[in-house]
Amino acid sequence: MKSKRKINLWKRLLLFAGILLIIFNILLAFQAYRLTYFYESGTVAFRKPEQMTVSEKITGSIFGFKFPKRKIDTFPSVPYQVVKLKEVNQPTLESWWIKADSASKGTVILFHGHANNKQKVLAETYFFHKLGYNTFSVDLRAHGNSEGNVCTVGYFESDDVKRAYDFIRSKGEKNIILWGISLGAATILKSIKDYDIRPQKIIIECPFGSMLDATRGRIRTMGIPPTPLSEILLFWGSLERHFWAFDHAPAEYAKSVKCPVLLNWGKNDKRVTIEETHQIFNNIPVAAKKLVIFEHSGHQSFCKNEKALWEKEVSSFLKQ
Repeated sequence: MKSKRKINLWKRLLLFAGILLIIFNILLAFQAYRLTYFYESGTVAFRKPEQMTVSEKITGSIFGFKFPKRKIDTFPSVPYQVVKLKEVNQPTLESWWIKADSASKGTVILFHGHANNKQKVLAETYFFHKLGYNTFSVDLRAHGNSEGNVCTVGYFESDDVKRAYDFIRSKGEKNIILWGISLGAATILKSIKDYDIRPQKIIIECPFGSMLDATRGRIRTMGIPPTPLSEILLFWGSLERHFWAFDHAPAEYAKSVKCPVLLNWGKNDKRVTIEETHQIFNNIPVAAKKLVIFEHSGHQSFCKNEKALWEKEVSSFLKQ
């Protein structure tokens, strides 16, 4: 009789554990969806944690926070042209084209980070313009004023880089430099791998080593142990966004680079580790490459935070 009660108890415990596991996975599936979906600007209010009510914090912690596309409310202070990149079955991308004041040295195409837009890279844009380059800053899909709501953190966005690159090439430009930060940097590397595009130089700032590393980094910043949550989130994200995110690895894409590279990283970066950065740098198969570590910066704009050093390194790289 006692053994029968024990068996029934274990059955109940196993059933309870199974139910908890199912609920846990459902919640993580919600989190994965919300992390890769941006709602149209105006439909969801962007609120900092300190602005949220208790109920909003609880709901967001369980089902994920809703993030809107960041509204563009600051525009270039120099003459510019809005360019729409349109293609069948692809989201229309909005970009800002700024011509150099005199004969240009080339064109720099700029790609922003995750949950940002081309407005957020205006400081870098102005500096390249000051150096005598045309600039072409792009809103990646699901960001800024570009179409789409789903962000695959660089996987399908590699097509956006290719489209921008092809547009500038169609203008007869020979000297094309690609600059990107975080998501933008990772997307540049994937586009080079996918489409064998041939920029003259690239400047990549704080790219993540792999999608798994990026997920771990995000969870780490929340003060939560990243394993096994990262793996489960990535699994659900893969199913929801129709690509195997475990294979999404900018460190591997770096092996396809054939041009000079400037790789910048912040020593206080809580999202991207030095190990990831060294892996990317070591995988770049060209001799003309340089890694610069910004001692007083994290995962942020080095142009704004350590302006003098950033301008010096970028100027020197472009002159080589």
